[in-house]
Amino acid sequence: MQKYWIGAIAPVMALLCPATGFADDQPAADAPPAADAPAADAGPPGFKLSGHLEAGVTFNPASPADGLNFGQLFTDKSNQPLLNQALITAEQPLDPKATGYDFGFRFQALFGSDARYTHFTGEFDQTFSGRDEFDIVEANLQAHLPVLSDGGVDLKLGQYATPIGLEVIDATGNPFYSHSYIFNFGIPLKHTGGYLTAHLSDTLDVYLGGDTGVNTSIGSGVGGPSFLGGFGLNALLDGKLTVLALTHIGPADPSDSVGFDANTALRYINDIVLTYKASDTLTYTTELNYIRDDGFDAQAFGIAQYIGYTLDDAVTLNGRAELFRDDQGFFVAAFPHPFDFVNAEEGQPATVISAGPATYDELTIGATYKPSVSLDPFTLTLRPELRWDHTLSNTKAFDTGTSTDQVTLAVDAILAF
Repeated sequence: MQKYWIGAIAPVMALLCPATGFADDQPAADAPPAADAPAADAGPPGFKLSGHLEAGVTFNPASPADGLNFGQLFTDKSNQPLLNQALITAEQPLDPKATGYDFGFRFQALFGSDARYTHFTGEFDQTFSGRDEFDIVEANLQAHLPVLSDGGVDLKLGQYATPIGLEVIDATGNPFYSHSYIFNFGIPLKHTGGYLTAHLSDTLDVYLGGDTGVNTSIGSGVGGPSFLGGFGLNALLDGKLTVLALTHIGPADPSDSVGFDANTALRYINDIVLTYKASDTLTYTTELNYIRDDGFDAQAFGIAQYIGYTLDDAVTLNGRAELFRDDQGFFVAAFPHPFDFVNAEEGQPATVISAGPATYDELTIGATYKPSVSLDPFTLTLRPELRWDHTLSNTKAFDTGTSTDQVTLAVDAILAF
């Protein structure tokens, strides 16, 4: 396994529950049963305060000498418990039924080991020296504007999690504890800027915006003016299929540490998510990803297939199969020390471990289990998983560069309110 210095590394499941109709067999001569009163309109959403604690552990039978589960970022520490997230969210959501002007906001802060990989560059990224760090995930204003079409336009301005991709930073929004290669290495995580979502019809949404780059804040010396755009297709195939296709284009390399003009060297990030809700219990989701960095002449691409099957209110079974090709060994890497990832993004000295050019495949099976225990007002979720990572072409990426395979058994617990 090769260790080297680089300037930058680039580092998502719904279920359908259709109503069921029943025939009325009441004889005509009898008086009809009283009709149920219509459900009261819940009205517009109000201020919300929520949060959770997430902790977990990833067991690696190989016990790699460097203590790393290669190919994983947020679950990278083998055989060591992690406090991944202590996350709190304060928000005033937009009313999804608004026909006039509506305004809201969202503020989300995180403390834990995940923050090593979610920082905005130049913002709280050197505040804590240990594994557990602090990060502002979101701080933005939102508006619904009744323009262009009956559906209007939603606007988000400030700092926000990327709309690109399937998996998300907030642990409660993912089917697994570990993340895909695409999430870790193929998409941005956050932006500073703004974008709009124009609801042009019941079927078509158009996204358009601009920001300061990949995981960047204002004036951080990394990135530059960048474009975000794409479209969403809703309610296709009788409401069973949705498509989200987004692209992000802009400079992403640190300007003071590379041998080219970083402001003109663009990184292209393209991602498509297709979600097919086959039934009230079964969902298929496919993600396609392509990323290219002109400055380092590097590219990677991947595909991930997810399946979710709901057994009952307490248990959902999940599967993920993924293939990810890193042509130059530029995107997939490990960062053994707390500041290595953000230092690499900013062009500062960092230890970055790469396996070189490689094709990775991973297969993950797991479950989301919500035990029926009384913890009001808290809810408990457990997510056990078994994961197998493998490299093709005999690339020895795992177990400190000695193996083409890696098997991990992990579980996390999320206590939310």
